Amino acid sequence: MTILSKILIGFVAIIHLYIVWLEMFAWTTRAKKVFRKVPAEMFEKTKQMAGNQGLYNGFLAAGLIWSLLICDSHWSFYIALFFLSCVFIAGIYGAITVQKSIFYVQSVPALLAIISIHFMK
Repeated sequence: MTILSKILIGFVAIIHLYIVWLEMFAWTTRAKKVFRKVPAEMFEKTKQMAGNQGLYNGFLAAGLIWSLLICDSHWSFYIALFFLSCVFIAGIYGAITVQKSIFYVQSVPALLAIISIHFMK
């Protein structure tokens, strides 16, 4: 895996660590400014649900970080591809169901990383 691929994977992991923080710890404060299409009165009501979503985003970040720590290049490639694909699909679903900008924040960086690991070996 090239340095560019590792940087892109790391960037996607950092995005997801930020999402973890937003959904698990800042849902009723900072998340209101990020998820503007969600009505303000819904944040307190959905705090536990958002925390659960944050946990899943944490698993995605952990998987991406894990892929960077694997020494075997084939195994690293497949683990990275799996988690990047999960992020890409989650971004598409989020864009359809929550807010279109999720596609650009989540899916586009994941897609760039997927392209990078496939074509820049």
